[in-house]
Amino acid sequence: MKLLKTLILSGLLLSAPASADVLADKNCGSCHRLKPEEIEKSFTGPDLHYSGNKFQPEWLKQYLINPEVIRPAGFVTDPGFLPKTDLPPHASSSIEDANALTKELMTLKISTPAPVNPEPLSKGLRAKIKYQFERTFGCISCHQSLNLAGKVRGGISGPSLVNAGNRLQAAWVADLLKTPETYIAKSRMPSYKMEPATLEQFTRFLMTLKKENIK
Repeated sequence: MKLLKTLILSGLLLSAPASADVLADKNCGSCHRLKPEEIEKSFTGPDLHYSGNKFQPEWLKQYLINPEVIRPAGFVTDPGFLPKTDLPPHASSSIEDANALTKELMTLKISTPAPVNPEPLSKGLRAKIKYQFERTFGCISCHQSLNLAGKVRGGISGPSLVNAGNRLQAAWVADLLKTPETYIAKSRMPSYKMEPATLEQFTRFLMTLKKENIK
């Protein structure tokens, strides 16, 4: 019986992955900041040490399998992705690796943002916030988004928001708008002082921007 237990245990150990830290196995730390204390080192890719706060897991998994360009103008000093070229913006992963990487990345958190009201905006309120998005705060000058007719428009110096509703977590968006320094030490994005109600409505508007709404 003891010998049988030993053989079973040995078999389990042999079948287990070499390391539980898939991020290290894939050398993700060579391009991305995976720990908040890594402030002295420069990285060629966006910070991932708050991935669990920022991304929706299903989007992240699909991105790792089939990468897409999020920042057409390229990565600068705040979250974004490499410039659009003939090559994919990020190495593609197998489904197995994407699942493992997503699971690990979603454990990386540095905050506990307050939840945001998930109720959709009324048509009138959405039009009002869209006006503020484009005119009052000028977000459209740097970010692509969808207008009320479902058409893509906007600048490319910042990350695209066309699919923000599927890519980002609402609580993270609201927290970023409120205290951007929590996540980004240096950024070209202005720091807006929004009233709490405006901030929540703004976040809810961004959550309506989804690729399936492109017309």
